[in-house]
Amino acid sequence: MDAGRLSIGGAGILWFLGRREALMTIQPTPDAGAEAPPWWRVSGPYLALQFCFGGLFSALFIFYFKSSSHFLAILWALGLGVILVANEFLEDRYRRFALTWALFGLCAMLLLNFVVPHVVGNISAIWFYLSTLAGAGLAHLLHLKTPGQPGRIKPVWGIAAGLILAYLVDAIPPVPLVNQDIAVGHALVKANGEYRLQQEKAPWWIFWRKTENEIHLASSEPLFCVAAIFAPTGLDTRLYHHWRYYSEKQGWETRSRIGFNLSGGRQGGYRGYSFKRNLAPGKWSVAVETEDGRTVAIHRFVIADAPLAIDAPMWLQSL
Repeated sequence: MDAGRLSIGGAGILWFLGRREALMTIQPTPDAGAEAPPWWRVSGPYLALQFCFGGLFSALFIFYFKSSSHFLAILWALGLGVILVANEFLEDRYRRFALTWALFGLCAMLLLNFVVPHVVGNISAIWFYLSTLAGAGLAHLLHLKTPGQPGRIKPVWGIAAGLILAYLVDAIPPVPLVNQDIAVGHALVKANGEYRLQQEKAPWWIFWRKTENEIHLASSEPLFCVAAIFAPTGLDTRLYHHWRYYSEKQGWETRSRIGFNLSGGRQGGYRGYSFKRNLAPGKWSVAVETEDGRTVAIHRFVIADAPLAIDAPMWLQSL
C-alpha cells in the first residue's frame, strides 16, 4: 500500500470521525439500559487511523533517513523514527482531534516535500515552501469540510513554520536526492561505464572501513572526489562539490565550490567528480550541496604531511 493511498485513507477516516463526533453532540443521550455498541464500531476507526499514520511515518522515515548524511539531517530522520514508534502507543490519544490534525498535517507536508520536487523535476527552495504550505492548506481545508470542525487546526500551521525554519538551517534532508557513495582518492579512471578510484587501503586493524582516512599526497598531486547521488527519473539539477579546509584560527574555510549537472534515473546514482591540487596538510571536507547550499553528502579526511610511500597498499573502488 503506497503513501498516497494511506494519506487518502487517513483523510477519509478523519472526516468520518469528525462527522460521528458532530452527530453524537446532537443526538439524544441513550437510555441507561441501552446496549452498548460493539468495540469495533467505537475503536475500529481509531485503529485504522493509527494504521494509516504508522504506514505513512514508516515510508517517510525510510525516505528521509536514506537522504540523511550529516548530523542535523540524521537527527531529523531519527525524530521521524521516534514518532513512528510513538504512534504504536497513541491509539487512545487519537480521540483528541488536535493531535490527529497535527499528525495528518505533518504527514501531508512531508509527503508533498518529497513528491512535488519529483513531479516538477526541480529541487529549488520555492518548491519546498510551496509544498509545505500546500500540505498545511490541505489539512486546513479538510478540517473546514469536516462536520463540526472538531479539534484545533492552528498547530498545523505552527508545524509548517517549524519545517520552514528547519529547512533554513539545513536540518531537513534534501529529498528526493539520496547519497549512494562519496569517496576521495589519488587517481580516477573511467572504464566500462564505471568510475574507478584509487585509494589508500586502511590498516588491517581498522576493520570497519576499507580505506585510510589520512591521505598522503606528493607535491602538486591532485586529489579526486567522486560522489554518486541518486535522483528519480526526470529530475535534473545542478550540484556542487564544496571543498573546505579547517583552520585553527578561522574554522572551516571554503577553498572551492565546483559545480556539475545531475540527471536522475540511474539506479546506482549519477556520478560527479572534481579534483584539487596543492592541498595543505590538515583537516579537509568535501560536501555535495544543492544550488541553495543544502547538504546531500559530506566526506571528511586528513591530508598528511608526508607523501605516499612507494609500497603503500592501495585499493581500487568502483562507483
